Amino acid sequence: MNDRPRPRPHPALLRGLTRARRSPLALPGPTRRRTLQAGGAAAAVLALSACGVGGQQRDPAESEDFWADKERTGDLRWANWPLYMDAERTQITQFTEATGIAVEYKEDVQEAASFFGQIQPKLAAGDDIGYDLMVLPNGFELARLIELGYLVPLDHTRLPNFAEYAGEIYKNSTYDPGNRYTVPYASGITGIAYNPEYVDREITSLQDLWDPAFEGKVGMFADPQEIANFGLLANGVVPAESTREDWEAAAEKLREQRDAGVVRAYYDQDFIQPLTNGDLWITMAWSGDIYQQNSEEGTNLEFVIPEEGATLWTDNLMLPFTTQAPVDAVELMDFLYEPEIAAGLTEYISYISPVPHAQEVLAEWAEGGSDGDRADALSAMSGSALVFPTEGDYQNLHNFVVLDTDQQDEFSGLFQAVTQS
Repeated sequence: MNDRPRPRPHPALLRGLTRARRSPLALPGPTRRRTLQAGGAAAAVLALSACGVGGQQRDPAESEDFWADKERTGDLRWANWPLYMDAERTQITQFTEATGIAVEYKEDVQEAASFFGQIQPKLAAGDDIGYDLMVLPNGFELARLIELGYLVPLDHTRLPNFAEYAGEIYKNSTYDPGNRYTVPYASGITGIAYNPEYVDREITSLQDLWDPAFEGKVGMFADPQEIANFGLLANGVVPAESTREDWEAAAEKLREQRDAGVVRAYYDQDFIQPLTNGDLWITMAWSGDIYQQNSEEGTNLEFVIPEEGATLWTDNLMLPFTTQAPVDAVELMDFLYEPEIAAGLTEYISYISPVPHAQEVLAEWAEGGSDGDRADALSAMSGSALVFPTEGDYQNLHNFVVLDTDQQDEFSGLFQAVTQS
């Protein structure tokens, strides 16, 4: 696709700097996904941050010649979530060794809506927000950044690794068709987890979350988008194709579940311990959290993609239009799609890499002389469908509901009325 020469790290550097996230005996820490806060609070912050934004939308024509005169600067600033790269910043070290570009890495994205509220006024004024590259999930905030023209359309001639190594599902999202503004950093599945110590049958369907046999032992997520997806799928509706009538029917389905006393609680993120100790028997869950709990604590929690389907969420790399180092930032984006680099990130994060070939790299590392504990962990990870979903799994995963800004409050309100009453 592009004959531009690309510096590649020496294999010894790649393998030498890759670290296991923690020993198998270490206590589990929080994950990136567990840092999410209440969906209702997030929506409220977003609504406040959006006030007065009308008339501040940029003309898309302003970005047409964006890349024409851009050159490397040798430095860039990256805003990411906590716990999304090891403390030694291995992949950044590798990038700097390979390119000479210095990276100032900031764990400043604590919650998507509040981060949007922080950067939106500066973007509206055309001011530097202090970051050249940032990571945000598909959802309300990303939709608004795109709608307002606050993101740089990517020059895909500068992303040969993405073109070569990204999985096809990550090139065809409903929230950013054709990856015009974003490329994935990491993804996860929202599915069902259950504790087989308390559930004496195989769980296969979303309808199991409505089963009176589990009265008071079911966990559901409080986030409006997450729980809406399950209500829609339980009704046989593809979330990305849903209508307002579908949303209302999904909310009614979820009200029936609540009013029947099946739901123990609506969780922001703290579902793992209740599921482990038996306060919950079955719950909505994130794939990476279940994988980490089982691998680090020796539990036997089961995670399933129900027959009606589950949802795939993605945290995305993107450039604000005020970026001071776009060439450097895109070069880093592309670097993260090197399979060896993607494998190192996956080893630490334990969520889904957008680079399927990372699975082979982890398996090679497991067989290539790693110490016993690490080799076992790498082998287990490379063989796990929670980290590397099968083709069949991907065919049963869905994107979130795609909403215009003027629909977001109405949509959130429908489902907050279920979880907050």
